Amino acid sequence: MRTKTIQIAENGGPEVMRLVETDVPSPGKGEITLRQTAIGLNYIDTYHRSGLYQLPLPASLGMEAAGVVEAVGEGVKGIKVGDRVAYGLGPRGAYAEFRNVPAVRVAKLPKAISNETAAGMMLKGLTVRALLRSVYKVKRGETILFHAAAGGVGVIFTQWAKALGVKVIGTVGSDDKVAVAKAYGCAHVINYRTDDVVARVKEITKGAGVPVVYDGVGQATFMTSLDCLKPRGLLVSFGNASGPVKSFELGLLAAKGSLYVTRPTVMNYMADDTELAEASRDLIEVVRSGKVRIPINQRYSLSDVAKAHRDLESRATTGTTILLP
Repeated sequence: MRTKTIQIAENGGPEVMRLVETDVPSPGKGEITLRQTAIGLNYIDTYHRSGLYQLPLPASLGMEAAGVVEAVGEGVKGIKVGDRVAYGLGPRGAYAEFRNVPAVRVAKLPKAISNETAAGMMLKGLTVRALLRSVYKVKRGETILFHAAAGGVGVIFTQWAKALGVKVIGTVGSDDKVAVAKAYGCAHVINYRTDDVVARVKEITKGAGVPVVYDGVGQATFMTSLDCLKPRGLLVSFGNASGPVKSFELGLLAAKGSLYVTRPTVMNYMADDTELAEASRDLIEVVRSGKVRIPINQRYSLSDVAKAHRDLESRATTGTTILLP
């Protein structure tokens, strides 16, 4: 079987991605062959492309997709040809029409969840599940801070947090995104281009600060995040949209209130197949229930992946973006 797929031979901007044809062998032991109908776009894809996260080259891109099982390898149980499935934690190479993936890393989809929705929810949703239930277990009644609340992870996070009885203060970069963040469950929204984020957080929390800040922006928001925390609070730095945090004076954590900082990855929290299966069930259930909606606001053909990356990196997108093979 032949498939079109996106590969890079060098690191760089969106222009380094190439649409090529490759062979897809018969599925090996424990594998399934998937005809992919929708592919998720995520910031980690841009990190792999740019070289921020180093990969052996040439490399394939993409971490999540959904589709229909075309063939089943030896030893696979519980999945048959014709089943709809999705995956969110790789293996990398989702930017393709057809591919083989380990059966233990996919989740079967209920009728209530479309392939497009699934392709846009898996990596982001599993990330949110780890952030809310594992990295820091939020408690009903807490007020917390989330940066980039109108983005793909943000709109899932705020809805899920609200369903758990948590109030989210969200930051965004435009008035249009203020409306998006409010629509998806933020109790308070701060436009960081026009408002003082730290002052507003202290005003909202009556001077106390928040117990946890979730920061996927990186360098541009790092110090602001620390200043929004209450004593012994936790900064969860889980992304680098503005560039990585390269260094800071460790003594600042003591000076600002004996603070904690963690840099988690969802892959570390769900490396075990059993943990991944449990988290996937939680995600599918919260979406199936209607408590979390997945807004697919941008669609691009796989051949237009360079434009999709440019739009994502320029913060021109909201909600979820998918690629269509």
